[in-house]
Amino acid sequence: MDRNRWSLEGQRALVTGASAGIGLAICRELLGLGAQVLMVAREATALERARAELEEEFPGPEDAVLALPADVTDEEQRAEILDWAADQGGLHLLVNNAGGNLTRPALDYGEDQWRGIFEINLFSAFELCRAAHPQLARHATSSIVNIGSVSGITHVRSGAPYGMSKAALHQMTRNLAVEWAEDGVRVNCVAPWYIRTRRTSAKLSDPDYLDEVLQRTPMGRVGEPEEVASVVAFLCMPASSYVTGECIAVDGGFLRYGF
Repeated sequence: MDRNRWSLEGQRALVTGASAGIGLAICRELLGLGAQVLMVAREATALERARAELEEEFPGPEDAVLALPADVTDEEQRAEILDWAADQGGLHLLVNNAGGNLTRPALDYGEDQWRGIFEINLFSAFELCRAAHPQLARHATSSIVNIGSVSGITHVRSGAPYGMSKAALHQMTRNLAVEWAEDGVRVNCVAPWYIRTRRTSAKLSDPDYLDEVLQRTPMGRVGEPEEVASVVAFLCMPASSYVTGECIAVDGGFLRYGF
C-alpha cells in the first residue's frame, strides 16, 4: 500500500471557523495526518487558546499550526488571510467551515438578519474559494472542502435562510468542481446532521427534542466533531483523488430514514 496516499505531509491547509467544535476537530485531524494548519476565526482569545492546545498536542516545528484572528465576511480581512497564507508558502487545502445561524420563522427575519446568514455561510466561502484559487492551482492536486448541512437537502427546523444558504453552498461546490477540475483543484462538501458542539448543546439539552432527533437518526445517537473531521480529511488526501463535486452526508443515516 502506498502510505503517501493516506498522508497530508507537505500540505498546507487553511481552516476557517477553527477555534471550536467541528473546525477545531478538523484542524486536529489534518495536523495528525502531517499537514501544516493555518487557523482562522473571529474571536482572538478563543482562537489562540485552540492554537496553543493543538501546539501542545502536536509538538513539532514552530509553524506547524498558526492562527490569525479575522472575520471572513469582511473583504479587507479576507485579503489579509490570503496574503498571510501566501507568506507561509501558499495553500494546498482550503476548508470553509465558518458559519452561523439565527433560527426563527421566515416572517420574523429582518433583512439584515437573513442577509447576514448568507454572508457568513455562502458569500464568504465563495469569495475565499476565488481568492485562494491562484494559490491552489499552483499544485498538481489541491482540495477545497466546504462544510454544508443536511438542512441544505431537507427541512430540519433550522430556519429558511440557513437551509437556503447551505443548499446554495452545495451547488457552489458542484459548479466549482466542474470549472476547476482542469486546474487540478478538487471541490467537495460535507453535510452534517446534529453534531455534539457548543452551538447545538442548548437544543440537545432538551430531553424531548433530543428524543425526536434520535428517533429520526437510524444510528440512534448524535454525531461527534471528529466524525465530520475524518470525512473532511479523506476528501483532502490523495486517497480521494478521483472524487470531486460530491456532497457527503455525515448524518447517522438521517437522510435515508423511512417509515
